[in-house]
Amino acid sequence: MTITLDEVASILHIPITGSMISFSQPLRVEDANALLVELLGTTNVEASRETEQCRSPSVRLLWLRENFSTITDVSSNDDIEFATRAFLLHLVGCTLFADKSATSVGVVYFEQFCDLSMVGSYAWGAACLAFMYRQLTTATRFEVRQLGGYLTLLHA
Repeated sequence: MTITLDEVASILHIPITGSMISFSQPLRVEDANALLVELLGTTNVEASRETEQCRSPSVRLLWLRENFSTITDVSSNDDIEFATRAFLLHLVGCTLFADKSATSVGVVYFEQFCDLSMVGSYAWGAACLAFMYRQLTTATRFEVRQLGGYLTLLHA
């Protein structure tokens, strides 16, 4: 059975039409660090430490939870925006674009969270389905032992 965009929309209730999510080139670690500093308000040292630990332009999901889960009524607007972006990155890293490790998420998705008012205008469902099909293609190789992507779609 083939999973269609209509099924993605009805199962996940996320948009399948809108602006396309695409990346022109792979994100370099230096660029990932710059995005972390700009969009999360971390220091360059913290950003570098995290991407070095991941050995890629990625951050650990645990790091996002530990550093951005404490928002209070007295938090500044900037802190709330940083935490919102961290939550969204965590969300896509755990669900829509989960990798095989299930412990990290690529900073490349931050490009869609620069302007928080635009997040709902992207075709998240189409991107999720394309990512899952890419993961399924990779999983057909003999040496591959795990599968990434939003596997709930396969159960429907």
